[in-house]
Amino acid sequence: MRRGITATALVAALALAATACGSDDETGSKSSGELSGTVTWWDTSSVGSEDKVFKKLAEGFEKKHPKVDVKYVNVPFGEAQNKFKNAAQAGDGAPDVIRSEVAWTPDFANLGYLAPLDGTAALKNQDDFLKQAVASTKYEDKTYAVPQVIDSMGVFYNKKMFKEAGVEAPASLDDLKTVAKKIKDKTGKTGLYLRGDDPYYFLSFLYGEGGDMVDAGSKSVTIDKPEGVKAFKAVKELVDDGTAKTDASDGWENMMQAFKNGDVAMMINGPWAVADTLTGSQFTDKDNLGVAPVPAGSAAQGAPQGGHNLAVYAGSKNLDASYAFVEYMTSVDSQATAAGELNLLPTRTSAYAKKEAVDSEIVGFFKPVVETAVERPWIPEGGSLFEPLRIEYTKVLTGQTTPEKAAKATGDSYRKLLKDWK
Repeated sequence: MRRGITATALVAALALAATACGSDDETGSKSSGELSGTVTWWDTSSVGSEDKVFKKLAEGFEKKHPKVDVKYVNVPFGEAQNKFKNAAQAGDGAPDVIRSEVAWTPDFANLGYLAPLDGTAALKNQDDFLKQAVASTKYEDKTYAVPQVIDSMGVFYNKKMFKEAGVEAPASLDDLKTVAKKIKDKTGKTGLYLRGDDPYYFLSFLYGEGGDMVDAGSKSVTIDKPEGVKAFKAVKELVDDGTAKTDASDGWENMMQAFKNGDVAMMINGPWAVADTLTGSQFTDKDNLGVAPVPAGSAAQGAPQGGHNLAVYAGSKNLDASYAFVEYMTSVDSQATAAGELNLLPTRTSAYAKKEAVDSEIVGFFKPVVETAVERPWIPEGGSLFEPLRIEYTKVLTGQTTPEKAAKATGDSYRKLLKDWK
């Protein structure tokens, strides 16, 4: 695997340089026992809901450390991965801290762009973190990030619409089809909005048929096995028989508006979507929002494990303050605030005992879902597996290819990406 300058060597050199600089405002210093300087943070959270809470939390860090200026930058999630890579490779413009999607972390670490955090202030009370959340922060036996939030997926449904149709949350794909037909007959509305431009929303169906993208343990591609073909067939059938409507672009906005306005009765989504969902006309009474496990496929009921980590750029000129900022933003109190205001799931066990988390019905629902969620492959190429899958997933849903051809094309792409894999 290709690696850049080793993070360890780079951190050591920069730490020595920072020491030589004393209390320079640009690099920051802890020589006087007080943190100072600037910490630039790229936050990739949703604009209009999550960003407000995270920005406020960052301001709390500044109050605790008045000589540190946190430069908050909200970077669109879809652009952040490549933008960080380009800046880190160029050695210019990368942030001190980035909110990294879980699959990006091993990729950035493999390239040498992240500072190892073992033994730093960033990793306070490590044993308090959920084991499944910690898994994505490791690469080659070192820790390169701290888990900020963990998530999975469920079916969001409109309780009033369900009551009108006389149905309950579907437990299986067969149930989903039956429920959708009754909803159509009683209300004239479509049962499910199935996002068609993001393969993350396909994973629950893939796991439900007993499949996966790859098997990292045996270094083999599995997306094109019979289980993968069955998963592609399953989502196509939902669209073909009218159970679901879909899209080929701008799927997030189309899906959210359709559900919030009452055009569809259900959508598959995660805790990150709750704050936005509750702004919809259908959910002025927040109790109208129901959440249930994703429907089981023919083999299992499963949802993907997701989430976000906070990582420190190996080339940061203010490592001490960056470590402290990561620790603050992933602390029990910060996670409890995110749980209370955004219904996001903490990565620290003790945060679930906080009132904010206890009082959140969404957190209470998703906690057991997260505990049984299917882990994605924590390999450097993990994030790159989604683009080939996205192309074929969208083509299947829009009738441009067959499930068999889609599975084969995705598998072929994976074997080109993953050298020497079966």
